[in-house]
Amino acid sequence: MKLYNTLTRKIEDFIPINPPKVGMYTCGPTVYDYTHIGHLRKYVGDDILRRILESNGYEVKLVMNITDVGHLVSDEDQGEDKMEKGARESGRTVWEVARFFEDYFWYSVSKVNIERPNIVAKATQHIKEQVKLIHRLEKNGFIYITDHAIYFDIFKFPNYTKLSGQSLEEKETGTRADVFVDKQKKHPQDFALWFFTVGHFKNHTMRWSSPWGEGFPGWHIECSAMSMEYLGDSLDIHTGGIDHVSVHHTNEIAQSEAATGKTFVKYWVHHNFLIVDGEKMSKSKKNFYRIDEILGKNFDPLALRYLFLTAHYRDKLNFTWKSLQAAQNALNNLRENIREWDSPKLGCTQYEQDFMEVVNNDLNMPQALAVLWEMVRSDNPTSAKSQSLLKFDEILGLKLDEYLGKKIEIPVQVKKLIEQREKVRLAGDFKESDKLRHQIKKLGYEVEDTPAGPRIKKQV
Repeated sequence: MKLYNTLTRKIEDFIPINPPKVGMYTCGPTVYDYTHIGHLRKYVGDDILRRILESNGYEVKLVMNITDVGHLVSDEDQGEDKMEKGARESGRTVWEVARFFEDYFWYSVSKVNIERPNIVAKATQHIKEQVKLIHRLEKNGFIYITDHAIYFDIFKFPNYTKLSGQSLEEKETGTRADVFVDKQKKHPQDFALWFFTVGHFKNHTMRWSSPWGEGFPGWHIECSAMSMEYLGDSLDIHTGGIDHVSVHHTNEIAQSEAATGKTFVKYWVHHNFLIVDGEKMSKSKKNFYRIDEILGKNFDPLALRYLFLTAHYRDKLNFTWKSLQAAQNALNNLRENIREWDSPKLGCTQYEQDFMEVVNNDLNMPQALAVLWEMVRSDNPTSAKSQSLLKFDEILGLKLDEYLGKKIEIPVQVKKLIEQREKVRLAGDFKESDKLRHQIKKLGYEVEDTPAGPRIKKQV
């Protein structure tokens, strides 16, 4: 199995630290607003990676965080806490906001058939672990304290920008001094480990005691503290969106390795953006879509998952309603194809080998779909194709077992219309044939004429 590693900027053979066990950490949601389809693309990507690892015989322990405190409006410690903002805008308490949007997150990911992590770690439930990690950094000489916060001094950590490849000079060029709340900060890129509930944050609702004073943790420290709590000092895989490379994940590496003296993550996997109609998704552009908008237009949410599979995870994917309709059509065709197949027996060995070869080549899901369709259209016995299809779907996650070999029960009234239409069609009365086709369609069924006779599809 091969993976592109953001840290080395190349595709590498995947060799876990302690095979067959694999420790995998994925950045979870900040639960201050609705999960949208851009988020879902990333989580489907993580789900695919996990399924591929398991298909290769690895024992995956997946940990996901829930950020319910400390993530400021800017990823670079500027502005207010997103949770406080969400509470103000919705008229709820921060705790109510966290529960409401976490519930919506789980609802959304379940619709696209994402398997739950082994461990879900909430930031607010791991304050002790975060304080402990800050204490280790203090002991190792990597922090300094101002009136407003505890900061990590990035100039004490060599090769701070090794993940992004960006120079500090480049990062400093784009920094505006006037946006920093804390004027005692030594360097613009130093990041907060702990905010004190004074000054700018004196009214912050969420607060805990610490050896340095009452306050709340910064965003970055939670991921290091919780991932190492459950997976040890060194992780096999850490995933996230590409927007986390230059700040969040760069900071995670610095604080983790400064505390332990060990490599924090062996393989960094980053997913590219979902754009909508060629533009960045935003509420102001009215192209901000949630799973509810997908369902509201009568699409199967698994059509969205299918659409995500049509692009490589490291490439941008442009979402349009037209592309989603094409994915829905393809999924419908696949389901109809396999309804008539025989029960699984043996398998199509060459197709299974081809499928695993492409998914193991940096998760090439577009090629995996190509192999799937080539097998579907092949002349292999349907019993063999059924067996292979089920193996493929362990990775694809399209719930194809719910359609495999499940022939449509056609009502007597529809059967009679189909028989009547076939007679007039063979007699060359195409006007009457079309008329009967429309009657059948009104009853919820579609007729497709094939050399083997009429094929019936139930409308979705």
